Formats: sequence, C-alpha cells, structure tokens
Amino acid sequence: PGTPIDDVDTPALILDLDALDRNIAKMGAFAEKAGVRLRPHAKTHKCPAIAKRQIAAGAVGQCVQKVGEAEALVAEGIADVLISNEIVGESKLRRIAELAREATVALCFDDADQVAVAGRIFTQAGVTVGGLVEIDVGAGRCGISPGEKVAELARRIAGTNGLRFKGLQAYHGRAQHLPTYAERHAAIEEAQAAVRETLDALDRVGLSCDIVGGAGTGTFQLEAASGVYNELQVGSYVFMDTDYARIEDEDGGRFARFEHALFVLTTVMSRPAPDRAIVDAGLKSYSMEKGPPWICGISGIEAVGASDEHGNLHLGSDAPALALGDKLRLIPGHCDPTVNLHDYIIGFRGNIVTEILPVTARGASQ
Repeated sequence: PGTPIDDVDTPALILDLDALDRNIAKMGAFAEKAGVRLRPHAKTHKCPAIAKRQIAAGAVGQCVQKVGEAEALVAEGIADVLISNEIVGESKLRRIAELAREATVALCFDDADQVAVAGRIFTQAGVTVGGLVEIDVGAGRCGISPGEKVAELARRIAGTNGLRFKGLQAYHGRAQHLPTYAERHAAIEEAQAAVRETLDALDRVGLSCDIVGGAGTGTFQLEAASGVYNELQVGSYVFMDTDYARIEDEDGGRFARFEHALFVLTTVMSRPAPDRAIVDAGLKSYSMEKGPPWICGISGIEAVGASDEHGNLHLGSDAPALALGDKLRLIPGHCDPTVNLHDYIIGFRGNIVTEILPVTARGASQ
C-alpha cells in the first residue's frame, strides 16, 4: 500500500476499488428495490474480503461451488453459505457437517441416493443442513426435470434426519451469455415456467420454499421481475469481463450495467516488429477460453494470442508507440478462472495501491 500502481511488478492482478464499490452498491440497490435477496457467487472472486463488502451492501450471504470455497469463507466469518452444487463423497459431506457447526450451510441435490448418504453423515455429526433440489431449467447440466419429480425428491429431503428442505436451485447458466437480450429473455421465461410448475407440485405435497435461487449477471433483472425467484446468485458483476461486455442489453447496445474493475497489469517485454509487441502476461495470468483480453483505454492494439508467459499484441496503424517497459492493463475474457490463477489481488484507488486482497479460496477445487 502506498505504491503507485504502475510501479507494481508484473504480471499482476489489479482491482480498481472505486469501480468495485460502485458495482457492489449498484447490485445491492437493485436487489433492494426489486424486493429480492442477493446471494452473490464467490466462485468469481474467491475472496472473503470482497464477500464482506457484498454483505455490507445488503447481501444475505454467499454462494460457492466447492466445499473448499465454503471453508475459506466460513473461516473468515461469512455466516451463511449456499453450496449451489451437488456434493458427492462422504469425506466432503463430513467437512460440510463441520461447517454447519459454525455457519448456516445448505447444498443442492438431484438424486435420492445423494440425499440418503448426506442425511446419514449429518445425523451422525449431530447437525442439520439445508437441502435444495436443483431443477434443470435448460442448462443441460445438473438437476432433474421440473414438476412432480422435484416434489418427490423434496419430500425425501424433508423426511430425512439431518436435512431440512430449503427450496429450489434454478440457475440457467447457458442463458447468461446468449448474445441478444431477446434470446436471454426467452430462455428465462422457460426457466420461470419450470419453476412455477415445480412450485405448484410442491404446494400439492404441502411444501414451501424459503429459497428459489438462480440468476446471473446476464439475466438477473429478468429473474428479479419474475415473481418466482427470491434470491439472485450473480457473480461476475463485481469485476465485469469481456465476455459479459459483448452481450446485448435490452436497448440493443452493449451490456454496460457494470464497470470493468479487474485487470491484469502487464509490461511490454519485446518489440520484435513494428506491428507486434510482446507482454509478460500469458496463459498463467489470465484465462483465454472466452477469447483474448482487451486492452484497457487504448485503441489500435489487439491481443491476438498467448503462450504460458507471453502475450502477443498486434499494433494497428493507429496504435500508440510502445516502448520496452511500458505498462498496459488487460481486461480478462473470463474473470472467474483468471482470479484463480493469482494468490492475491492488488487493490488501488486513483493510481495508488491501497490494499492487498488474498484470494483465499484459490485452487479450492474439492
């Protein structure tokens, strides 16, 4: 702290804290006005310090995908964690049981055998853990068909010692990055219909839902307006990557509800040709599965490839002159796996480093 941001050694993951705070405040205000709960997804930042900022702005807790992520958050005082995923394996379930002694914890189910094992483990540990049934609302991943099958599994959860039925997990991951607003709207309408069908089936067996969770950065306003979802599980809005910046908003323009806050700071290390520059940040510094990073604030420069420790930039005719040692900020294509490549995030305000945020759950893949 106190170091000018351009004096930071590279490659480094840096975070504009003013932009981060505005993104967090904006989503918090939206959820409050919409009358829904906000439970952001920590798989994006893997950082208890950011989770605490979100909770201070009104979030009820956090989502995670892995038990290790939940452990990292609970150890730092996060008191309400939903593992928005199925967890299989007795050792992992015993770890969840230990977490349930310190925090409110829930997980998802889509199989009766999974329910039976979890109930046995949690009963042996003397704890009760929340259980949600995951519905396949169109993502084609985990989850069971909506309606009666969900009600049957929910009744099994409700009747199992060590478990308490909490509601539905209805996240439509595929919908988040559909390029047009019309496509995303249609996908979420189908998801809403699946949720309504399931709520009717649950009502017929006398069960109600405390949580109906889903939504992501690309569709959150649709779920919030649905009348069926009551928790938003948004993640990437805190940082905003290029993959979300490419999608279309409802007015037909680029999706710009949130600001780019996360960057990989990199240094020009080679100028082998007039139209090419090489920087010191490559595949070990940012994820490329959603495309190459964008260059922040400079036109005429395009990232065209990367290897482990090198990034290849094409310099157009309108590009500024670049010299060895020049620093550039890269906007990642996908923020979640980019964060997982770094031990800490360097937070700055203006052009000065103000704090270091450990990526405590980095590598928590189990």
